[in-house]
Amino acid sequence: MLTVDALESAYGDSRILFGIDITVRAGEVVTLLGRNGMGKTTTVKSIFGLLKPRAGRVAVDGEDVTGKPPHVIAKRGLGLVPEGRHIFPTLSVEENLLATHRSDRGGPAKWTLQSVYGLFPRLRERRRNMGNQLSGGEQQMLAIGRALMTNPRLVVLDEATEGLAPLIREEIWACLAAIKDAGEAILVIDKNVDALARFADRHVVIEKGRVAWTGTTAELRATPDIKDRFLHV
Repeated sequence: MLTVDALESAYGDSRILFGIDITVRAGEVVTLLGRNGMGKTTTVKSIFGLLKPRAGRVAVDGEDVTGKPPHVIAKRGLGLVPEGRHIFPTLSVEENLLATHRSDRGGPAKWTLQSVYGLFPRLRERRRNMGNQLSGGEQQMLAIGRALMTNPRLVVLDEATEGLAPLIREEIWACLAAIKDAGEAILVIDKNVDALARFADRHVVIEKGRVAWTGTTAELRATPDIKDRFLHV
């Protein structure tokens, strides 16, 4: 459903992406891996129109959305969980979720307040708390829930568990696996390769703004030097 072809992007005169290719099929989990500063977040910004690409193409279900405004791209069925979460600090948990609710894709909405609370029981417990009263893990749960409330067909997570305690990370991984089981496609950035490999289908490794390697989880496990060459500091 998502196709990124030969994507090139830059900040001013500084080129960051040099021909990135990514595909995500319906119901598939694809990871975007690489060391810090290799272009992962720039790729996400370019997909969502937050940064206009210099060249290449972004398509959703074959429709070219390259460089279109973020709200137009979101309406095509893409939901973003940004790096840093960016929840609304002075709105309650429930207000954060309701602010992005969208259910006009035909048929009953899959993701509602009740289904998000079922996925994240802690959010139900904290539903009247303000966003700035939540822990980092709770804020990440809220950011994921907020993206799901748009009822997307593809969820994109930038640094899914960055800065979270190990137990919270495991909870986030379990929720992402449940989201996959619910039929959603996922594009996820994170550094915890072994955890990602438990439920991801394919992996794309970026090195200095270029795709250095791509393959299935089985191929990644059969090629252990990939982590040493491209992922370890």
